[in-house]
Amino acid sequence: MRVPGLIFADEKLMASILQDKSLEQVANVATLPGIVKASMAMPDIHWGYGFPVGGVAATDPEQGGVISPGGVGYDINCGVRLVRTKLNEEEVRPLLKGLVAQLFRDIPCGVGAGGDLKLTKNEERRILTEGAQWIVKQGYGVPQDIEHTEARGSLEESDPDAVSERAYERGKGQVGTLGSGNHFLEVQVVDQIFDPRAAQAFGLSEGTVTVMIHSGSRGLGYQVCDDYLEATSKAAAKYGIELVDRQLVCAPVNSPEGQDYLGAMRSAANYAWANRQFLMHRARKVFEVVFKKSWEALGMSLIYDVAHNIAKMEKYLVDGKEKTLCVHRKGATRAFPPGHPELPADYRPLGQPVIIPGDMGRNSYLLLGSAGSMSKSFGSNCHGAGRVMSRTAAVRSARGRSIRQELEAKGILAMARGRTGLDEEQPAAYKDVNEVVRVVHEAKLSRRVVRMRPIGVIKG
Repeated sequence: MRVPGLIFADEKLMASILQDKSLEQVANVATLPGIVKASMAMPDIHWGYGFPVGGVAATDPEQGGVISPGGVGYDINCGVRLVRTKLNEEEVRPLLKGLVAQLFRDIPCGVGAGGDLKLTKNEERRILTEGAQWIVKQGYGVPQDIEHTEARGSLEESDPDAVSERAYERGKGQVGTLGSGNHFLEVQVVDQIFDPRAAQAFGLSEGTVTVMIHSGSRGLGYQVCDDYLEATSKAAAKYGIELVDRQLVCAPVNSPEGQDYLGAMRSAANYAWANRQFLMHRARKVFEVVFKKSWEALGMSLIYDVAHNIAKMEKYLVDGKEKTLCVHRKGATRAFPPGHPELPADYRPLGQPVIIPGDMGRNSYLLLGSAGSMSKSFGSNCHGAGRVMSRTAAVRSARGRSIRQELEAKGILAMARGRTGLDEEQPAAYKDVNEVVRVVHEAKLSRRVVRMRPIGVIKG
């Protein structure tokens, strides 16, 4: 290990963390060339590919620092966006069944599901370059959506030429689709306010209905990761990088191979932002149909969109000197504090909105980035609750039960393409997000603003 391993957790969460090999992965990441300060893990940490899910690592390109596809993950820029409404629970409850059914009909979800936005090869390239901005230019959103999206929905220096033909083919027709696994669209209700001033600034009060969308770069991002695991495997041997785990294949950030991966990864990240922008457009249209008002009249404004599974070049103080570092966030999200220059002007006094989804039976959170994140975690935060049960084990534990009925007994209507979609994602498969969020709040990586609970869920 070139640096220590640092885990943000409490005693109770550590007991579950110790059940898998994720701490061994934290130690493995600490062996990477050019790693700075520590190999870190958030309280939602669990075993992943190479890096643990919930892992954070920054490398210094000037000191031979590397970029690792395993430090980003297969679903590049899997992320979450949160939309507020002017509706309250009492207005939505009588129409909830029809609303969830209409969302399920109109928003493609499930393995291989295609969307209704048909793209030419040139349009797909534009999305890889411009991200959500291209979607908005086509009339599927408003400029404020871009202002309230991390990186304004488009990473610069993307390189569509670094994306394989196979990735293009897999991404064709998937913009505006949820996918499967832990991806979802939820109708939620604010049930607890922690920071009344910040909540008011976001237009949220107790009982306010919100919409949360969780999806990523679909087949395109998966293929980019697959392609560059092979390419960086060759690069690691070429540059004499000794790996303690072959899943940590990597290349120096400043090498041609490293730059090619960064260009392709940024392209996939832009695809993911475009995907979530179009998903939000479809959700707005469903609300218009069900409530017979325009989405503007319903107050369906985007609060924020945050990325998970990404590597970004960011500036930090290291030993008193400002350095540009390559920050890997794998199952982790950005949490910049008040005053940070990358934040939109209207959020700069507050800090960056941090959106933490839980499981579909408990809660999700909106937080704000704190100054502590910059000194402790390279501006990073947890990204969710974190699994404690594999999908296979979750399906096995659901035998003889109906997860749909269990959720309905809690007032939550859930629809999925198949039974296993709900069984795999049952609440017992995850840590309690309330405990996970308490840790990052008390560690001063971010501060709680509001808590939401789900009332309607669609999944693949």
